[in-house]
Amino acid sequence: MSAPEAPRLRLGSKAPNFKATTTKGEIDFHEYIGDNWVILFSHPDDFTPVCTTELGAFAKLEDEFTKRNVKLIGLSANSLQSHEEWIKDIDEVTGSSLSFPIIADADRQISYLYDMLDYQDVTNRDGKGLPLTIRSVYIIDPKKTIRLILTYPASTGRNTKEVLRVIDSLQSTDKYKVATPINWVPGDDVVVAASVSNAEADKLFPGYRAVKPYLRLTTLPADKVLPQ
Repeated sequence: MSAPEAPRLRLGSKAPNFKATTTKGEIDFHEYIGDNWVILFSHPDDFTPVCTTELGAFAKLEDEFTKRNVKLIGLSANSLQSHEEWIKDIDEVTGSSLSFPIIADADRQISYLYDMLDYQDVTNRDGKGLPLTIRSVYIIDPKKTIRLILTYPASTGRNTKEVLRVIDSLQSTDKYKVATPINWVPGDDVVVAASVSNAEADKLFPGYRAVKPYLRLTTLPADKVLPQ
């Protein structure tokens, strides 16, 4: 009998719940999320160079994520003991103090649930020939809704500042009736949402600029975006 097909996760999907063993103890994922945003991100393997740099970078930015009501949780297809030993290396190499949990997913159950396994790179395998995880990122909001999915190949490290930028964008566009344009960073102009009429825009965004009827720009000061 073939294995059941993994759920097809898209933006707007409910994040599947699971129970897992982590470096911070047993968790129920939805309980872990609580009323927070969560970034769930996978790594191909413990004690690998790119993953080590990534975990250290996320650890160094954890305070910035916490200010935005965001929890971090990592995952790779290794044992709990392996994770605990690897964390020592991460902190030594990167100067971090990693404190967020890392899921021990040696049986790939969660990796399969979230479609994190590598089906393309035949070299991305463990010693038993089983596929390792790719560099997946899921941003999940307090309603347990998947808001962003990023997938990188094993050979390419992620950009943690980009993940933080997306959090700022998502939280801003949820709060205000705007969208963020190309290369936006907090403090840059934003786009008035297409759902906002010109009459409503006059009230919400006095002095907005209509570059085209479909492209209306307005200011959104950084202090309305960034945690104070």
